[in-house]
Amino acid sequence: MKSALVLLIMCSFVVAVNAQPATLDVKYKRSSLHTLMVNNDGRAFAEVIKKSFESYPIPEKFNDHNLSNRFIPATDTSKDQSGVINQYLSENFIARDLVAKWFNRSEKGAFDMNLISERGFYNASEMDVTLAKVNKRGTALLADAGEELIANTFVLVSDFKYVSKEDIADYAKDGLAYAGALAGKWGLNVNENVSVLSDSALTITGKGYVVKITSYLYRLAWNDSIAAVFYNEHWMDEKSIDKSRKAAFEKSDAYRLDYIGTEVAWSDLQSSSYTRKTEEELIEAATRKSADAVIAKLQKNHQEFRTKSPLVSNNPVSAKIGLKEGVEGGDKYDVLEQNQDENGKTFYKKITTITVDKNHIWDNRYNAAEDDPKSTEITETWFKGGKGLYPGMLIIQK
Repeated sequence: MKSALVLLIMCSFVVAVNAQPATLDVKYKRSSLHTLMVNNDGRAFAEVIKKSFESYPIPEKFNDHNLSNRFIPATDTSKDQSGVINQYLSENFIARDLVAKWFNRSEKGAFDMNLISERGFYNASEMDVTLAKVNKRGTALLADAGEELIANTFVLVSDFKYVSKEDIADYAKDGLAYAGALAGKWGLNVNENVSVLSDSALTITGKGYVVKITSYLYRLAWNDSIAAVFYNEHWMDEKSIDKSRKAAFEKSDAYRLDYIGTEVAWSDLQSSSYTRKTEEELIEAATRKSADAVIAKLQKNHQEFRTKSPLVSNNPVSAKIGLKEGVEGGDKYDVLEQNQDENGKTFYKKITTITVDKNHIWDNRYNAAEDDPKSTEITETWFKGGKGLYPGMLIIQK
């Protein structure tokens, strides 16, 4: 048995140990994300909210795996939207369509490995599914793609509630006692974040919004048995079109989404920096900030959703993550070295643990420079600890 081959995460190129962040082009296997929004046309600013959500880019730590429709119609205004969401995901076969996108399904029902080879940095010819039937290496590559790529596909459904600070100020005129009435009117829970409805928050006047976002996280189920159904019963390429296989895939109930959890986050958009912005611009900023905040919270509380990030320097040890990802001083991250066995299957070796330097955290939140011009002085987060590290090693929060 050949010894394990160390595969530097830079893959097809070599990066000097002291490479500058601007020149580092790291290739690594990212999780994939499909985002949807609960859409209630009866809510205030419904169209503006939709446009703001639709223009919000998938965070760069994920592959964009969005399907064509990203809005779940709803008329129910209750706090818990899980029933509406689960019904939509099931009735619209979202899990199946996510699989179809992974394998680039054509109108005829044919699949190919182009997207998988591209995102996994595999040789396209080696990823030909027919190799799996006769070649150990082909089987290993398919298994690796399933574990590293397909099984790390997530669906995030968000429900937004907006509260104008002018409305908050009206309630605040008669004192904090009206916080309860405010909570009832907009379906907010005072206990979820006392600071948002504290005396200081309620006395803010002028333009601005407090935004509550509730997000529901799901993961595409992919394991050996599901993969076997796909390759044995549904797979066909352009050279082997089979109408029965096409129909079998479209009717299959083998594909599903597993519920991971729900988190709530707030975005308190201070009016001082935004008084010259239009209402649409304010709502867009609030949407993006709250969406970033809930993703960060989901990653902290749900280990399977945590993403890997590459080191961009070893002197100082630093990475392009920051406040947008919920980084806090003292947070600990494992440093991983990506390896490959003789069949091309990926595994990770923990090298050490590093700690976030509380004095040097990057503020990469949306429009951070408008809130604080000094925020541009720091362009990555520094870490303490770790010897013998190099740019391109991956880190993941403990």
